[in-house]
Amino acid sequence: MLNSKNEIFEIIDSIKPLNQEAMEEAALRQRNLAKVPGSLGGLEDISIRLAGITGKAMGNSVKNQGIVIFSGDNGVVEEGVASAPQTVTLMQTINFTKGITGVASQAEYFGIDILAVDVGVKLPIPEEYLTSNMLEDGRLSKKIINRRIGRGTKNLMKEPAMEVEEALEALMVGVEGVKAVKEAGKEILGVGEMGIGNTTPAAILICKLTGASPEEVVGRGGGLDDERLKKKVQVVEEALAKYGDLIDEGKASPEKLIEFAAAVGSYEILAMTGAYIGAASQGIPTVVDGYISISAALLAAEMAPRVKDYLFTSHNSQEAGYRAAADKLGIKPMFDLGMKLGEASGCPIAFKIIEAACAAMNGMKTLEEGQIDYAYLDELSAKGEFI
Repeated sequence: MLNSKNEIFEIIDSIKPLNQEAMEEAALRQRNLAKVPGSLGGLEDISIRLAGITGKAMGNSVKNQGIVIFSGDNGVVEEGVASAPQTVTLMQTINFTKGITGVASQAEYFGIDILAVDVGVKLPIPEEYLTSNMLEDGRLSKKIINRRIGRGTKNLMKEPAMEVEEALEALMVGVEGVKAVKEAGKEILGVGEMGIGNTTPAAILICKLTGASPEEVVGRGGGLDDERLKKKVQVVEEALAKYGDLIDEGKASPEKLIEFAAAVGSYEILAMTGAYIGAASQGIPTVVDGYISISAALLAAEMAPRVKDYLFTSHNSQEAGYRAAADKLGIKPMFDLGMKLGEASGCPIAFKIIEAACAAMNGMKTLEEGQIDYAYLDELSAKGEFI
């Protein structure tokens, strides 16, 4: 445990701040491109932050894209907080490799590689679908990576969901996945999950880390009826009462955050948290998916505040509590299509938006380069017509 704990803290300490000089250069170029300043809205903001991540204002590319999906099951389903059986976790994890899930079908269409990782699926995955190697001939493996820590977490209502050592192991699986993505030459990463019952630990984390109430944060997940929704709210309330004191008032230390996440979290959420931390340490821009993903992103940013500088949120998830997490992170979702699937299903769409930001920055000419008289813009700016 000591080595794993030291290693994750070393990775956190290695995360660099954004390159302010590159961001200033990018902002200046956006101001001078052949358009009304600010008229590309969020695309301008994306290109400026990308400059901070890569250290260069122009020439950034995100065409080589990868998605890592972590799968695990959750013992808290014993409390009746999920509408689907845990066989779904098993089958969907297999289906990621077949290209027939929500995110996998998009990835297949756009030519995006997916790395599926079993960190704690309860039911055994057939051997023919498994491998221990994340890379095959320099590319992300098309099989399921066997990093199973346990057969699902324990029921957090009866005992801590996992041991601290298991939480640390899950964090490091996330870091390992990012290293494979980096070695495969990916320029941008999407992070997703599969795990029946994981909206409950996600809700507990979001409540504790944002201060929102269970009623504000708990949603129907995969389709709970009113009775089970009420039960889910009760579980979250009782879990917060039982384990909430593990985190000190005010800013909690990474050690305490890990202890709390071990008590109430899930293997897949901890692995995602490690992936966000690992990606920031590797200087990889990373897209957050929906409700479960953003709970992990929030945990990662609490452990390592610089992480959020490397994150882009995809869709505005319709699952209750997403907005509280996004507001705490301070990152505005790129789009709202009424989505709440999970799996990293918002990541391929977000990748294309970020590609558009790069295309505009790299391909557009400045007013001067386009031989456009821009004196009128200076006059409008002086009048406060635009910012």
